[in-house]
Amino acid sequence: MEYTQQLIRFCSGLSFDTLPEQVWHKAKLCVLDYVANIYGSLELDAVRSSIEFVRSLGDSEAATALGCGFKTGLQSAAFINGLTGEAIEAQDGLRFGGNHSGVSVIPAALAVAETLELTGKRLIEAVVAGYEVSNRVAAAMHPWHTLSGFLPTGTCGTLGSAVAVSKLMGQAYPVMLNAIGIAGYILPVSMAEQLMGGYTVKIVQGGQAAGAGIMAAGLAGKGITGSPFVLEGTELKGGITQITMKVDAKPERITERLGEHYSINDVYFKPYTACRHTHGAAQATLALKKQKGFVPDDVESVEVFTYGVAALAVGKGVPEGGSFVSAQFSIPHVVAACILDGTLGPAQLTERRIVDPAIIALRQKVTVKTDDE
Repeated sequence: MEYTQQLIRFCSGLSFDTLPEQVWHKAKLCVLDYVANIYGSLELDAVRSSIEFVRSLGDSEAATALGCGFKTGLQSAAFINGLTGEAIEAQDGLRFGGNHSGVSVIPAALAVAETLELTGKRLIEAVVAGYEVSNRVAAAMHPWHTLSGFLPTGTCGTLGSAVAVSKLMGQAYPVMLNAIGIAGYILPVSMAEQLMGGYTVKIVQGGQAAGAGIMAAGLAGKGITGSPFVLEGTELKGGITQITMKVDAKPERITERLGEHYSINDVYFKPYTACRHTHGAAQATLALKKQKGFVPDDVESVEVFTYGVAALAVGKGVPEGGSFVSAQFSIPHVVAACILDGTLGPAQLTERRIVDPAIIALRQKVTVKTDDE
């Protein structure tokens, strides 16, 4: 099956005027949610340092670095805006894809739409197309893409951002097909191990994907070619769904109900600024605190029972010298923050807050156990 070509043929013909209202309305909400996340991230030292470095490279003033008070080059703006949208771990996401399309597709689309002075309708049209690509490819590989060591926000996000940018550039089907082929060649590895290790480089995955997507579409527009089988591969078994998996993918998911069901409608929004696997524990802690009215000094120990994947991914504490990324992926930290502050947001996950002696002492009282019931 020519899954890549079917998907791109659909995206090439996608038009705002024929989108269901539910779809374009959801796309608008995704853009709003993404922008809000940017402004929540600007207090992080790692974010400010990264922005300062990218700005120091020098560039044109083509597109806005949102919330930063300056314009920079097209790719630099997309990189910064992807990074800032990602950093507080409140991105939108696809549950059965494990990816966060908003922090790759939207920053690329916004930068290009601003530079080309395009309408909001064109922006939303491109966002929907980008989400279709990113989400569908991620779903075809979930969960084994991540279990094989890759983060789909960076990998699949590059494919989606390339198509979104191609759409905004007005590229016809053959050029868009080359754009996704090129994107598959230049996309970042996005190592899951570095996220699980709490390394702060994790925050660049959206920006990497956004910038690479712009490059892919731009090169395609100049006649550079890429494989029309980049997703499913050929007899050489070199497709994205083949080389990044330890088991066989389900490529039929790439085109399943294409044009009937839009994957953006399956996207969730996070109520808390931490990995979604921590949210059940956060919600339960906040509800219990409100119901019982206890204070931190009342707490002798906390046992959290959760499902297996959550225990594996976020059941650990924050190691000595650990980063805010470690805290975002830690049920003990999240529970301790909820007990201390009665809320969970960006302020509970800054570099300074995670080393607060009170929160360190409390999270050491939290243990996580597996209970798939």
